[in-house]
Amino acid sequence: MAAPLNLEEGQSSTRPPRLNGNFYSLWKVRMHDFLMAEDNEIWEIVLDGPFIPMIQEKNGEKTRLVPKPRQKYDEADKKKIEKGYKAKTLLVCGIGPNEFNRVSAYESAKEIWDYLKTTHEGIEQVKESKIDMFTSSYEIFKMKEAETIHEMFTNFPPLPMCLEALENLSA
Repeated sequence: MAAPLNLEEGQSSTRPPRLNGNFYSLWKVRMHDFLMAEDNEIWEIVLDGPFIPMIQEKNGEKTRLVPKPRQKYDEADKKKIEKGYKAKTLLVCGIGPNEFNRVSAYESAKEIWDYLKTTHEGIEQVKESKIDMFTSSYEIFKMKEAETIHEMFTNFPPLPMCLEALENLSA
């Protein structure tokens, strides 16, 4: 993967990495590491969704789980809910205004993460299609007569895109 020529922010352990619309693969790895360093439970919330306190409700002989009323939250429930908001805040702090406009309606960090992943990587079918396209481009790629090696490689610009597509598929 090609590294960005100019990062918008410095390498900080206290600020989340910034997604500027480019180099999503780099941002995704850096954001994962940032969230894990902050608290591994925050990363789990991003993957699994927010914690919803539940209570057992009896209806005759049957019992079922239902969301707990806010008035019955204990301290442990409140702490877990806070981590969900912290995960969302850290993700939102790591994106630019264009991305924020697209995700501002989402209520959880998981929804934001999934949206960004789908937007920048595509669904599995799109990823596989891109790889097939790049593979066939490489298979038919040849050096033309009277062409230098430098010219040959500059005539085939999608190499960084191919590498990023392959990394996204394996991730």
